[in-house]
Amino acid sequence: MALSEKTLAAYTQILKEELLPAMGCTEPIAIAYAAAILRRVLGEEPESIRLGLSGNIIKNVKSVIVPATGGMHGILATVSAGTVSGCPEKKLEVLSVLRPEQKAEIVAFSERVQFDLYEMNTCRQFDLDIEGRAGENCARVKIADRHTNVVLVERNGMDMTAQYLVEEEIDTEQTDRSCLNVEDILAYADRVALEELEELLERQLACNMAIAKEGLNGNYSASIGKVLLARCQNGENDVRIRARAYAAAGSDARMGGCEMPVCILSGSGNQGITASVPIAVYAEHYGIDRERTLRALIVSDLITVHQKTGIGCLSAYCGAISAGCGCGCGICYLLGGGYYEVAHTLVNSVAVLSGTICDGAKASCAAKIAMAVEAGIMGYEMTLLHKQFYGGDGIVTKGVENTIKNVGRLARDGMSETDREIIRIMLEESGT
Repeated sequence: MALSEKTLAAYTQILKEELLPAMGCTEPIAIAYAAAILRRVLGEEPESIRLGLSGNIIKNVKSVIVPATGGMHGILATVSAGTVSGCPEKKLEVLSVLRPEQKAEIVAFSERVQFDLYEMNTCRQFDLDIEGRAGENCARVKIADRHTNVVLVERNGMDMTAQYLVEEEIDTEQTDRSCLNVEDILAYADRVALEELEELLERQLACNMAIAKEGLNGNYSASIGKVLLARCQNGENDVRIRARAYAAAGSDARMGGCEMPVCILSGSGNQGITASVPIAVYAEHYGIDRERTLRALIVSDLITVHQKTGIGCLSAYCGAISAGCGCGCGICYLLGGGYYEVAHTLVNSVAVLSGTICDGAKASCAAKIAMAVEAGIMGYEMTLLHKQFYGGDGIVTKGVENTIKNVGRLARDGMSETDREIIRIMLEESGT
């Protein structure tokens, strides 16, 4: 299928916007990023901080360990680490500059700062508003819709947003994702010259495989990756198990506070890991050449983003499911599948786990990733045997694009009250 130069350029730009490095779970890191901006604009450490967060951010910060803090977790730990870092130019790697000896500074700041947290009454899934005071001076920073989308910077009531964005070379514009569709994604993967994307894709594979191996070598979270890999060590050397194990292990390490970077996708490190690591495992197992591997990774990445476009950044719908379905499509393409096979893989896999809830970033994310990868692989294996789910089977309808729209509708509209109830339950349990 012929693609216009405009579509080719748009798809390339989407990948450049999506495949960003991050250290730690992205919601806590976005808070740390905002705190670092606040300190820089204020010109000194704040004596008091008032932080407003949308419920979905609170949900994803509550339980995850913050990197470079010596095992601290929670919102105040995140704010403190970002303030001590004070390097907003690092964006989602803002905590990577912290040295081991600064852990004591983080603890000390968290104990002396006057801190007030409130849940924002907002229609946005991602909304963050942080204010700080030091003596007679005050500053305010707002981030909305995306993890690095700075929409307001103030100092002593003066709007400095435009000046700050120019000085820090921050581009808040994003390519319209509505141009994505499965047929064009495959045509793009077939045609695009890899020179412009090779470094980006290689970084995704290198970073995410490295943290997956760290998860298997270390002792992080619930060690879901190790649990799965033990089956291979007992003689069941199945590429499907290893794909699930490596992807889960990356999340084990990430949720457990590992200080290694990941390459995110759809604003999520877990989704970035899920979309890429199984592709690498399958490519190695079958001896697939590097070019085909990178093109399969493009399929996995863009189909994941395509699904998430209708769902939104944060919701009650587990994002790992979208990435697991995406990686199933990438594996299908890797092993020679075309549009018919990829489309059926996606519909089959979507039918299996759609509706899996997101109840925050934590150790069990690794187990959900393992199940999501399994669903993606199962969807592909059904297609190989000419088996499929048909329109009318639950949310599945005729046509892959229509089924994707149904998933977005389910997650965005149907699960909105589910999301609010999840947040209420989590806040009651924590006493926040």
